Amino acid sequence: MDIKTIAPDLSVSPQISVQDVGIAASQGFKSLIINRPDGESSDQTDHAAIEEAARRHGLEVRYVPVVSGKVTDADVEAFDKAMHELPAPALAYCRTGTRSATLWALSQAGHLSTDAILKTTAGAGYDLSGLRSRLEARDKAAEGGIGPVKSHDVVIIGGGAAGISTAVSILKRRGGVDIAIVEPRTEHYYQPGWTLVGGGVFKREQTERQMATLMPKGVQWVRAACAGFDPERNQVILEDGERIGYKVLVVAPGLKLNWDGIEGLKETLGKNGVTSNYLFDMAPYTWELVQSMKGGRALFTQPPMPIKCAGAPQKAMYLACDAWKRRGVLKDIEVEFHNAGGVIFGVKEYVPALMKYVDKYGIDLCFNETLVAVDGAKKTAWFDVKDADGQVTREAREFDMMHVCPPQTSLDFVANSPLANEAGWVDVSGETLQHTQYGNVFGLGDAGSTPNAKTAAAVRKQAPVAAHNVLCVLDGKAPNAVYSGYGSCPLTVERGKIVLAEFAYGGKLEPTVPQWMLNGTKPTRAAWFLKEKMLPNIYFDMMLRGTETLAKPKLLPHRPASHEAQKAVDFKDAPSTAA
Repeated sequence: MDIKTIAPDLSVSPQISVQDVGIAASQGFKSLIINRPDGESSDQTDHAAIEEAARRHGLEVRYVPVVSGKVTDADVEAFDKAMHELPAPALAYCRTGTRSATLWALSQAGHLSTDAILKTTAGAGYDLSGLRSRLEARDKAAEGGIGPVKSHDVVIIGGGAAGISTAVSILKRRGGVDIAIVEPRTEHYYQPGWTLVGGGVFKREQTERQMATLMPKGVQWVRAACAGFDPERNQVILEDGERIGYKVLVVAPGLKLNWDGIEGLKETLGKNGVTSNYLFDMAPYTWELVQSMKGGRALFTQPPMPIKCAGAPQKAMYLACDAWKRRGVLKDIEVEFHNAGGVIFGVKEYVPALMKYVDKYGIDLCFNETLVAVDGAKKTAWFDVKDADGQVTREAREFDMMHVCPPQTSLDFVANSPLANEAGWVDVSGETLQHTQYGNVFGLGDAGSTPNAKTAAAVRKQAPVAAHNVLCVLDGKAPNAVYSGYGSCPLTVERGKIVLAEFAYGGKLEPTVPQWMLNGTKPTRAAWFLKEKMLPNIYFDMMLRGTETLAKPKLLPHRPASHEAQKAVDFKDAPSTAA
C-alpha cells in the first residue's frame, strides 16, 4: 500500500485490495472513503468487496464515487460530509489517490489558504497546482465567512501525556481557568509500557485507557484534529475549518512515526518476522517472535535522532536476548544492533553498564548504519553504511527476525505552520518552553524543539514549567519557571534489572534520588521494580492527575513581560471574530 498522509484525520492512497483493508485496520485507520467508481478497470476490486472486508475489520465505509476529471461541488460536499461523519483517521482512495487528494483540497478552501493547501498536497506527492484558480475562487466565496469564534483562556493541542499533564497542572494552581483540549483520539496509551509488552512482561491492555476517563474535570474536550495555526489572530484551525480562539496556546500533539521513510516497511510490518514496539497493535507480535525463535539472525535498528526515548530500540534487544539466554538458544542466534548514530548511548556515564550486557549477549554493534529498505518476503534489509570518511555504501543483511524503530518527524500540520523552526518542530525556548516569536504560545513534549530526550519522564518535568508560565502570561508577567532538560530512560537490560538513566541538558546527570539510594549508572532490581510496578500508576494516577512530587519547577525572579505576552492578555478585550 502506498498511503500518503494529507491531514491528521485523512490519508489517501491508490486502489486498495481486500487484503489491504486488514493492513489499514492494523495501522489504526477507523474508516474508508471510496472515491473510485466501480468498473473503471477490469482488475480493480469493486466497492462492495471492500465494504464487506471493512465490516470484518471493524471499519466504517462511505462510497463517494467521483468520475475522473469531473470533480463537482456536489462531490466535494459529499466528501466533506463523509469526513465529518466518519470516525478518524480515515483512508480515502481512488485509482491513484489524486481524486481523493483533490476532494480534500477543495473541501479546505475557505478554511486554509490556497498556498497551504497546495503545499500540503505537494508534500504528500500530489501536484494540484492546476487547482489554484478553483481553490482561490472557493476561498474568495468564503471570504468574510469566518463567523464568531469561540475563545478560551487556554487551548491545548494534544491529549497525550504533555497536553493532559499541563492542563491539570494549570488547574491545580488556579481552578476555574477556561481550558480546551483539542484531541481526536478516544484512547490514551502509556507508550513506555509497550517495551514490556514486547518483552512478555505486560499485557497491552495494561497500557490503554479511555481518553474520557483521563480528561481533567472542568476542561472542554474538543474531539477533533488540529489542521493549522493562525497565531496573528490567536486562533487554531480544526480539521473541519472551525476556528477556536485563545489567550494562550499550548502545542503538544506529539510526533509522527514515519513508516514511509523506510521502503517496503509498511507492507511487511507485522509479518515475515518484522515487528516494532512503537505500535500498540504490534508489540505482542514482538514477544511472539521472541518466543518462537530458536536460531538465525535477529536485527534491531535505530534511526537518526530525534526519536521517542533513545534507549527504546535497545531495550527491545536486551529483553529479547535475556529471554533467549534463559531458554538456552541465544548461542544459536546472531544479534545485531544497527544504529544510525555513532555511540550506543549519548550520556557516557551509562555506557560501561550497557557494554557489559552487549558483551554478555554477544551483540554485534553496527554504528553509522541506517535502515533504508526492507523486503519481508525475501527476509532482507538494506542499510546505508557511512565510513570514517563520510562515504556511504548500501549493504544488505538477511534476517530471521527484525525489530524496527521507525524514523520520526514533526507532524505535518506543525511542520507547515508559522510556529515551526527549520527542522519542523515547535520553536520554543529550552528553558521556559515559550515560543521564540509568539509570547502567548508554548510547546512541550515530543513536538517541541527543546534538545532533550523525548520521553514521558521529560514531560513530567516540563508540564509544571509550562503550567506556571502559562499563568504568568495570563497575568501579564514574563515566564519565570525553567526546565533543566531533564529526561529519563529506564534501560531494561534484562528481566529484573534496569539501568536508570536520568540526565539533563548537556548530558549532566540529574538523578531523582541520591545515587547512594539508587545508582542509576548500574543495573538494579530496585529500578526494575520502579519500572514494572510503580511507573504505570505514577503515570496514570499521579502525573495525569497533577501530582508534582519531585517535579516542582525552579522559579527565577520575575522580569517585565514581553510584547507578545502582553498581547495575549490584551486579547481578552478583543472581539470574538476574525480580524
